[in-house]
Amino acid sequence: MSRNLRILLNGIIAENPTFVLTLGMCPTLGTTGSALTGMSMGLATTGVLICSNVVISLIKNFVPSKVRIPAYIVVIATFVTVLQFLMAAYVPALNALLGIFIPLIVVNCIVLGRAEAFASRNGVFPSLLDGLGMGIGFTLALTLLGAMREFLGSGKIFGLEIYPESYGSLLFVLAPGAFIALGLLIALFTKIRTPKAC
Repeated sequence: MSRNLRILLNGIIAENPTFVLTLGMCPTLGTTGSALTGMSMGLATTGVLICSNVVISLIKNFVPSKVRIPAYIVVIATFVTVLQFLMAAYVPALNALLGIFIPLIVVNCIVLGRAEAFASRNGVFPSLLDGLGMGIGFTLALTLLGAMREFLGSGKIFGLEIYPESYGSLLFVLAPGAFIALGLLIALFTKIRTPKAC
């Protein structure tokens, strides 16, 4: 397997931000009431991850080590601001639905963590792949969690009715359901990833 493919797959499987590293739990639990909101939050974070990783990789040799973290936060905040303006202009309903979680991408430890751990130590293309891989892993996790909660809570997936809403469990629509569903998905992901003992 080539290094580039390994970097890309790392965030999807080996170091999945949600199921393995358990990073970014605030948006994970707060925006996964449905598959659509989970996927939207994941895609928004992916865009910021890719752009900030590329820029930080480009400027890493020009930023003094004493101001490294503040400089990275300014880069991330710039892309989050651009993202929020674009969402407010083109998808205002979704922007209102995600609310405060869009500006909170600035302090999402996935984004800053990848800037510090990867982009500041690697070239532009590997940093782009790392951001893409981590973003895809995060998006898949949030979409899966949102779909599970939406299905169990209201009988729908992406708004399409699978069974009558009256049969759904209110627990999965509410905050405790997010913790239960996340715990079940982490256990399942760990079981799949862990090789069986001989």
